[in-house]
Amino acid sequence: MNVIIVGTQWGDEGKGKIIDILSQKVDYIVRYQGGSNAGHTVVTGNKEYIFHLIPSGILHKGKICCIGNGVVVDPAVLLCEVEELSSKGINIGKRLRISSLAHVILPYHKILDKLREKKRTNKIGTTGRGIGPCYADKIIRCGIRMVDLLNPSIFRDKLKDNLREKNEIFKKVYNHPGYDFKSIYKEYLNYGRLFSKYICNTSILLNQAIKHKKDILLEGAQGTFLDIDFGTYPFVTSSSAFSGGACIGSGIPPTKINKVIGVAKAYTTRVGEGPFPTEFSSAFGKFMRNKGNEFGATTGRPRRCGWLDCVMVKEAVILNGISELAIMKMDILEGLKTIKFCSAYKYKGKVFKEFPHDLEVLEGVKPVYKEVSGWNKTIGNSKRYRNLHPNAKAYLNRLEDILCSKITMVSVGSAREETILR
Repeated sequence: MNVIIVGTQWGDEGKGKIIDILSQKVDYIVRYQGGSNAGHTVVTGNKEYIFHLIPSGILHKGKICCIGNGVVVDPAVLLCEVEELSSKGINIGKRLRISSLAHVILPYHKILDKLREKKRTNKIGTTGRGIGPCYADKIIRCGIRMVDLLNPSIFRDKLKDNLREKNEIFKKVYNHPGYDFKSIYKEYLNYGRLFSKYICNTSILLNQAIKHKKDILLEGAQGTFLDIDFGTYPFVTSSSAFSGGACIGSGIPPTKINKVIGVAKAYTTRVGEGPFPTEFSSAFGKFMRNKGNEFGATTGRPRRCGWLDCVMVKEAVILNGISELAIMKMDILEGLKTIKFCSAYKYKGKVFKEFPHDLEVLEGVKPVYKEVSGWNKTIGNSKRYRNLHPNAKAYLNRLEDILCSKITMVSVGSAREETILR
């Protein structure tokens, strides 16, 4: 069974927890897109782990974790992650594999990311981690890949070509001194040596695993509405964050995918700039942010909060081919007298039941809300769906009807064990 896990909102849905749970039942876990601008948080026992590049399945012994060709890798971040896991007693050994075709984030990507954002009139809210500029180099065919770090002469020539062009841009456009070849060359050759034991042809590895009836879990970063094509452009990431990106970013053919599971938060959050139809008022947004600890796992940035937007989640179900949904953070809704969810939009007298692509329309729409009664009882101790508070079940049943997808997992707390499987 080869399964894709995908976010149905603007990321931060709680995919890390679902990936961690399902990783117990598979042989391989693959990260297929994004970079160190994403974070998956997993709580087990009294320990919290935050993953940026390595799939969270690494916590389970015997599982092979792959960083696919669709990921852009910051070697410094990856090294820190490997060392931190080792310090916590997680033996990576030969269980980590990195695609030789994955592109490398270099120092000039991160600075260029920040300088471009400063010059923009309409900010997009980049994390400044160099993700966009690295993907841009990939597309204009001047990128440097992990395999290049293993070949000193190839790496030297590519780096010199890049610096020749980029230093001109830095100096003439941004009044920045640019970068020295020798220091970057030496540092990144060392990364190549450190990671050489992990770098391989992961697409062949995964297709051989499929041939031998192994089970594979493919995990995306961010969410559907940060996808470069289907997201709220230009307030998006720079890669294919929806399920189609799993094949592109791993080398697994679409005919080998068996199931797509979508992950949605019981409400909605967004980091950075961009339209947000169901966003809470400032005071209630701050209350829910603190209640749900809605701060970025990677950047610590506060997340904007709002009611669940079923217009966007329903579109995500269609785009991704989702057959099952996991609803996360149901416990955060405890104590609210009523709970709203958006079933449609209104704009200039017109009702929209589909997600509009026109940015002006999306920024101006008013959500059409449905309401259900809330609950005061703590649901974190619920082990079975039937034991949930009746109002919580009523909310989930309404969501199943409107989203046209079965809810098979419900998270009622941050710990691995606080998850109801239907």
